Amino acid sequence: MTAGMILAAGFGTRLGSLSDERPKPLLPVADTPLIRYALALLHAADVRRVVVNLHHRGDLIEEELGSAVVYSREDRILGTGGGIRRALPLLGDEAFFVVNGKILLDVDLAEVMAAHRASGAAATLVVRPDPDARRWGAIDAPPEGGPIRSILGDGEFMFTGVHVIEPSLIARFPDDSAERCVVKQGYIPWIAEGVPIHAFVAHGYFMEHSTPARYLEGNRNVLRGIATLRHPPGALVGVDPTARIDPRAVVIPPVRIGPGAEVSRDATVGPDVVVGARAIVAPGVALSEAVVWSDARVVTDARRAIVTPRQRVDVE
Repeated sequence: MTAGMILAAGFGTRLGSLSDERPKPLLPVADTPLIRYALALLHAADVRRVVVNLHHRGDLIEEELGSAVVYSREDRILGTGGGIRRALPLLGDEAFFVVNGKILLDVDLAEVMAAHRASGAAATLVVRPDPDARRWGAIDAPPEGGPIRSILGDGEFMFTGVHVIEPSLIARFPDDSAERCVVKQGYIPWIAEGVPIHAFVAHGYFMEHSTPARYLEGNRNVLRGIATLRHPPGALVGVDPTARIDPRAVVIPPVRIGPGAEVSRDATVGPDVVVGARAIVAPGVALSEAVVWSDARVVTDARRAIVTPRQRVDVE
């Protein structure tokens, strides 16, 4: 049985104070935590055993997912390589998926696994063409995919954070609880040794959400349909039937207004606004290009802002 792992242990430093409230994989996009998009992607490929590694605010991830997944807890952060190595006994003896918990990606993982098995590679990285690939860490591979020639040099592709790995490859790392990067301390030296590491080229939607600006953009992309996702974990746009919209409020699509949310009289919500479950928009408040987290209350106008139960983050 094919297993999958969602990387969810990072600190989310570039998110600033937002990461104090929630770990990055719990950032809501269209009122659904990012980690549930990763789960939906894996489930669509018939992956039923999913391991999630935990460190920063891992208790909140456990509250969200409960017994739906298996947890690999890290007393101190182990990085991508160390985290996967720690979880290896939970992932079985077949090639497994690894998905970064901060991304949205539209790709058919069943196709990725089929290509991996057909190639005989020790690992297959899902990459995408990007004119600014060097900024992300360029990957050099044939245009149609295949053997990776180099990473972090010249190249037309960027790594999406989704890969398939053979257990024997990760077992090359010592089981010593050391912090390691799977790219810098794994793939790069392994390629130099001649280990076959391949690229699978994906052309679908991709977004990562490591800064407040990119997080806001990711929500907007989902609302506007730019994020074409074949396996969404739930409703992405519209007003939930249990939301309460005052007759004197104005709602300007596209929006996502979640379960039990309340938009008060004379408020204006939209365009490009997410109001999370049970959140309240006070009378007369105008919101545009904003994300309101569940259980938050908005009492002043906000444009290009993220409003949580504890704070407001304005995005330049």
